[in-house]
Parts: sequence; structure tokens; C-alpha cells
Amino acid sequence: MSTESPTTMSGWRLTGIVLLCARFVQGWIYWGGGSRRFIYAPQKLNPDAPQWMANKFQTAMPGALLGMDHVVDYLLHHFYLLYAGVIVFSAVELFFGLFLIVGFMTRLSALMTMGLSFVLMLLFGWQGATCIDEWTMAACNFGMGATLLLGGAGAYSVDSWLAKSRPKTASKPWFTWLASGALPDKTVVTLGKVLLTVTVVFVVSTYHYYRGSVFTPFHPGPVSPAKHHVSMTDGRVLANGTVSFHAYLDGGTADVPAHIVRIELLGADGKVVEVWNGAQLAVLGKSAFANDYRYNQFRAGFESIQAAVGSKATITLPAAMPNLRLGASGYSIAVTTIDALTFKTAAQLAP
Repeated sequence: MSTESPTTMSGWRLTGIVLLCARFVQGWIYWGGGSRRFIYAPQKLNPDAPQWMANKFQTAMPGALLGMDHVVDYLLHHFYLLYAGVIVFSAVELFFGLFLIVGFMTRLSALMTMGLSFVLMLLFGWQGATCIDEWTMAACNFGMGATLLLGGAGAYSVDSWLAKSRPKTASKPWFTWLASGALPDKTVVTLGKVLLTVTVVFVVSTYHYYRGSVFTPFHPGPVSPAKHHVSMTDGRVLANGTVSFHAYLDGGTADVPAHIVRIELLGADGKVVEVWNGAQLAVLGKSAFANDYRYNQFRAGFESIQAAVGSKATITLPAAMPNLRLGASGYSIAVTTIDALTFKTAAQLAP
């Protein structure tokens, strides 16, 4: 049996062969994401197209971690920063994904894809209607990136060709750390332990946050990726029966819009004072919706008000009954979705 260290030159080449499939898949995943936007589906980079990436980013806000929802909110209100961010993110996916496929600057490329995985986890890790598939993708890519960062490309790579054709360049420390090459045994052991620790903390902590099953029983997650949820604030009602409220669709699948099919104004006793059915909601004009963002919005839909996840708007409804005169206080507004879910907020009587 050979006792040769895995960090010698031949051992490094063997490591590269062992990691070849992982390197290709990791590279293809990110190259595929970038190439779709720049080459195969450029409408994703068109701010006027329904496929514009800002719509996807907006759906991430309800469950984004570590304050990333505030970052997305800021970008959505500043178009040039938003557009630049989408282009840079897509370009990083495109180029560093391609670099991994061909094995060029492999350790740097692996580190960059780890960073992408971390950001994607913070943004989209909570999503997945039947399982947390976005978490699974980010966690797997993070682990593969860490492995490639440690192992480099080895055989069958541009890094390997450069090492053979330009040995002086390959002997430089920067080439070993940014591209590929044999690292000292102690460095491999230390770096391997650090990467393992970071990966375990990243994977286990995020899984526990989203699903429990580590320190607590299984739970569906702080933000539901399957059931639409409407948060309501700032309820107002005028004496003539006009009502307004701020709505935020802060839960549910990003693939299907939510539909509000009924809105009620309730009195202090819980009895219905006014009601707007689907037919009335469907004919509301644009002036009824003061949307917070240009992208995913609340709007009149088929027999309903519809909205995509992440939409925020102040909705104003004209009086449903003629010659209505309201008094006293204790009102509330209730909205019911097509899934028979009802959400409420208190409504203050405006002077």
C-alpha cells in the first residue's frame, strides 16, 4: 500500500480526478444561471419584461435572513444599484462557473461560488413549496465549493496545463492559493478543519432555523413557503364607508400569485358592516393601489385582488354601500384569500 502523502504532486492530481465530477457540476450550476440571463433568456435582465430578476429578488424578502430583506428593499427603491447588482451577480455566476468547469483559478472560483451559495441561502433558503429545495441547493453548493477550495483542480484542468507550461508561474504562492497545486500537509489539515467547522455551522444552523429537527421538534418554518400570508397594518375607515389598509404578502409560494376574493369591514361586535366581493374587487382601478415597488404588485385580477410574494401596497376601497354614515369605533378589516384564509387588522375611524 502506498504511503504517499495526498498533498504531493501525484496525490494532488489524483485528488483532482476524484473531485472532477463535483467540479463540473458546481461549475455548470452557476454557469447555467449566468448564461440563462446573458445568452439564453436575456429578458431576465430586461427591466420591462415579466421575467426581470427584480421580481425574483422581491419574492425573497419575507424570509430573508440577517437583514437581507432591508437590503433588497433598498435596492428595489434604487434602480441603478439594483440593475448593477443583478448584472454583477449574474456575471460572477457566469465566469466563475465557467472557470470551475475548465478548472481555471479553481480555488478562487470555488471561494466565489461559496460566497454565492451563502448569499442565496440568506435570500432564498426559506423557499420551496413541498420541501426547502432552495436550502438544499445552497447547502450542497456550499459544501462542494468548500471541497474544491481545499482540493483545487488537479488533473484535466487549465490550472494543470498552466503548471506544466509555465512552471515558474506555478511555483508562486499566489498560484497555489488562487488556482491549484499541492498545499503543505499541515495547511491541508488546518484548512480542512476550518472549512468543516464553517460548513457544519452553516448547514445545521440554517436547517434548524427553517425546519427544527436538531434541538427542537420539526416545524414548518418561521415563514411559510407554501401558504400565502397577508400582513395588514394602518387600517383606516371614513364615515362614508371608504376603507384603506396597507397589505404585505409575506408568505407563500413564489410561483403562484395570491388572490384576495373578499374584503369585509367589521364592527366592534364582529358583524359585517360592508363587504366587497370578488366581482367588485376585480374592477378596481389602478388608483386603488399605491404599491411600494415597481415590480411585484397588488392589482385587480380575475374576480379578486392578486399579488405575488413580496408585494406591498396601500389599498383603498370605495364605499360598498351608498349613503353610509359610520360612527363610534372598534372597526376592523378582514381579507379572505382564495384558499379560505382570513387576515385582519384594526381600522381607525378617520375624522
